[in-house]
Amino acid sequence: MASKNNTNNTTLCSVSSLFLSLSLLCILSLSLFFFLSYTTHQSPSSLSQATPSFPSNPIKVYLADLPRSLNYGLLDKYWSLDTDSRLGSESDKEIRSTHLWNKRLQYPPYPENPLIKQYSAEYWIMGDLMTPEELRTGSFAKRVFDVGEADVVFVPFFATLSAEIQLGVGKGAFRKKVGNEDYERQRQVVDLLKTSEAWNRSGGRDHVFVLTDPVAMWHVRAEIAPAVLLVVDFGGWYRLDSKASNSNTSVMIRHTQVSLLKDVIVPYTHLLPRLQISENQKRPTLLYFKGAKHRHRGGLVREKLWDLLVNEPRVIMEEGFPNATGKEQSIKGMRTSEFCLHPAGDTPTSCRLFDAIQSLCIPVIVSDNIELPFEGMVDYSEFSIFIAVSDALQPNWLVRHLRSYSDKKKDIFRQNMARVQPIFEFDNGHPGGIGPISPDGAVNYIWRKVHQKLPVIKEAIIREKRKPSGVSVPLRCHCT
Repeated sequence: MASKNNTNNTTLCSVSSLFLSLSLLCILSLSLFFFLSYTTHQSPSSLSQATPSFPSNPIKVYLADLPRSLNYGLLDKYWSLDTDSRLGSESDKEIRSTHLWNKRLQYPPYPENPLIKQYSAEYWIMGDLMTPEELRTGSFAKRVFDVGEADVVFVPFFATLSAEIQLGVGKGAFRKKVGNEDYERQRQVVDLLKTSEAWNRSGGRDHVFVLTDPVAMWHVRAEIAPAVLLVVDFGGWYRLDSKASNSNTSVMIRHTQVSLLKDVIVPYTHLLPRLQISENQKRPTLLYFKGAKHRHRGGLVREKLWDLLVNEPRVIMEEGFPNATGKEQSIKGMRTSEFCLHPAGDTPTSCRLFDAIQSLCIPVIVSDNIELPFEGMVDYSEFSIFIAVSDALQPNWLVRHLRSYSDKKKDIFRQNMARVQPIFEFDNGHPGGIGPISPDGAVNYIWRKVHQKLPVIKEAIIREKRKPSGVSVPLRCHCT
C-alpha cells in the first residue's frame, strides 16, 4: 500500500513539475515578447543615448621622458612674448598686462587666443597624466612608471603650441628648417624618442602624439607616421600645398600615414560657453553661419553656399573673425538660430561644429568626406543633419529642406545634443589642468578610443618583429 501511494505521489509530483515548468516557459516567452516589443518601439534616441559599454580595465599609459621645455616650458615661452599680431590675441595681451600669468607657476594656463585655444587637447590630456594618482579616480588612463607595463607611450610634446609660437614670431620660416625653432623642437623630440628603449621595441607604433593643429610636426610626419596620431581630421594630411612644394610631390603627405584604423579623431576645444537645455529660448533665425567667406581647396564650397544663401529670409551669413567682438556675435547668433551651417573650410571640420553643439544649434554638416570624434560611441545623426554637397548647391534646396523639419523633431535634436555636450568638454575646471577629470568628458573618451586601437597596435608590432631582416612592409592605403 505504501508503495502504491509513493507511486501516485511521484506521478502527481511529475505532473505538477511538468505543469509548473510549462507555466514558467509561457511566462518567460510572454515576457520576452513584451520586452522585444518595447525595445523595438522605443525611439532611436532613447536607445543609442544610453551610456556606452566601456571595458572596465583602464589603459596603461607611460609618459615618455622629454624635458619640460617641450611642454609646459613652451607656455613659459609663449607668455613671455612681447608681441603677437595675430587675430584674437587681445585676450592674451590682457592676461600679460594684468599679471594674471605668474612665471613661477609649474603649470601655466593655456592661451585664450581662439586660434590656439581650439587646439588645446594636448594641454588637458597632459594635465590628466600629471595629476596625482590619488585624484585620478575618474580617469580611464592609468599612469605607469615602468614602460614594460604600458599599453601605450604618451609623447608629452605640445606640438600645436610649438607651431603656433613659430607662426607668431616668424611665419616666413615655418616651412623651412633653417631659422625655424619649431623644426628644431620637432627634431629634438624625434631624436630623443628614437634613442629610447620604448621606441625601439615597437618602432613607435604604440606611441601617442597629439597633433590637433593641421600643421603640427609638419617636418617630421613621415618619421612618426607609424604612431597613434590624435588629430582633428585628416584634411591637413591628404592635401598637397602647391605653393610650398612647387608641385614637387616628394613633400606630399601620403594617405598611408594616417588611418582610422590606428589614429583617433578628437574634438576641437569649443570656444563658446555651454547653453543648458533649460535655458533654451525662442530661435527666430532659421540658419546661421559666421566665418570667413573665402577659403581654399575643399573650402571653395563655402563661397558657393554663401552666394546661394546670403539673401534668403531668416538666414544669416556674416563675415567674422575670432576676436572678442566675433565671439559675442557668435554666442548671440548660435543661441537664436535653429540650425548652424557647417561647410568645409581649409579642412573638413572646424571648431564651429562644437560651438554649435554647446549652443544647442542643430549642426548642418555639408560634406561628402568628414571624420568626426568618437564615432561608434556617439551617433551624430541623432542631433545633426548631413547634407551632400551636390544637394546643398542646388538653388533653394537647403533652405526648403531645413524648413521641412517639425518643431517636435527639432526639439528631439536639441535634447539629444544636450546629452552629448559633456563629451566634447576638455576643461576640468582646475588651475593648470591639474585635477580630476570628468568620467564623461573629452579626455576620457579619447583614452577609450585609444584603448580600442590596442589590438591593431599589437598586431602591427608582432608582424614587424617576425619579418626577415632587411624586408620592409609595403605602403598601403588604410584610409578608413
